[in-house]
Amino acid sequence: MSETILLVAVTLAQIMLAAAMGLSLVRMIRGPRAQDRVMALDTLYVNSMLMLLVFGMRTGSTLYFEASFIIAALGFVSSVALAKFLMRGEVIE
Repeated sequence: MSETILLVAVTLAQIMLAAAMGLSLVRMIRGPRAQDRVMALDTLYVNSMLMLLVFGMRTGSTLYFEASFIIAALGFVSSVALAKFLMRGEVIE
């Protein structure tokens, strides 16, 4: 019984994360300002990281956890670089 509940919960989480990724992609494409697009990109990388974590929970493989850590690190660095670019107009001083 508990395995069935866990499988249903993981499946629902993946469906909801996929929907959130789709909505983030729409906002990233249609965003009226650059700040909206940057926030949509942040949301997209967080959702993709969470999708990999949920998939890793489903399969029991640690490879997905390492990949999600790499996505989180690169996403944070890209967010900082884009914020700096939007504020100052250049990334490297």
